[in-house]
Amino acid sequence: MDVDAPAYEHVKIDENDVRKIVLGYLVHNCFKETAETLISCSGMKRSGDYLADIDKRKPIYRCVLEGNALKAIELMKQLSADLLESDKDLHFELLILHYVELIRARDCTGALDFAQGELAPFGKQEKYVDKLQDCMALLAYAEPEASPMFYLLSSDYRQNVADCLNRAVLAHNNLPSYASIERLIQQTTIVRQRLHQELGKDGPPLFDFKTFLNR
Repeated sequence: MDVDAPAYEHVKIDENDVRKIVLGYLVHNCFKETAETLISCSGMKRSGDYLADIDKRKPIYRCVLEGNALKAIELMKQLSADLLESDKDLHFELLILHYVELIRARDCTGALDFAQGELAPFGKQEKYVDKLQDCMALLAYAEPEASPMFYLLSSDYRQNVADCLNRAVLAHNNLPSYASIERLIQQTTIVRQRLHQELGKDGPPLFDFKTFLNR
């Protein structure tokens, strides 16, 4: 397999396609104001009822990022009563998030009661056992942030749960669960890995588009 890099140097990129990709990312991640600014400044046409979709998803997304999992569950049920019933993994992660917030607040009694009432039923399924054990272990630490299970209290964990919830809502509404830019990055990563395997070559690190937009 031979790669002639100069052959790609003069490929023309359509600015409208780039704008659509960026807009798709903004809409996907509920950046409503930024999306409206992009449309206004670029003269792009508004597509369907995307603003209404953002208005439905953003409050739920923000609740998870703020650690208010019970409010997120309430809003999810208002949006779609059967979504959490059909997605047990997501429901489990939201319940774990609330448990973790009780631990963060040093409400060990409340956390234990919540675990016994809401989390214990998940222990009947093997795939949830390891996570449940990590959660229970947090009770043994005076400073859970310094425990081996500290990842459960991190902002990254909240972000991961929020992203999973956002994708679930999008898929439930028959919308793409991943933004175009994320799929492009995934595809580029696969291509680079294949090139590295076949040619022993690797390019520079991929541009982290999401980190850039979240600055």
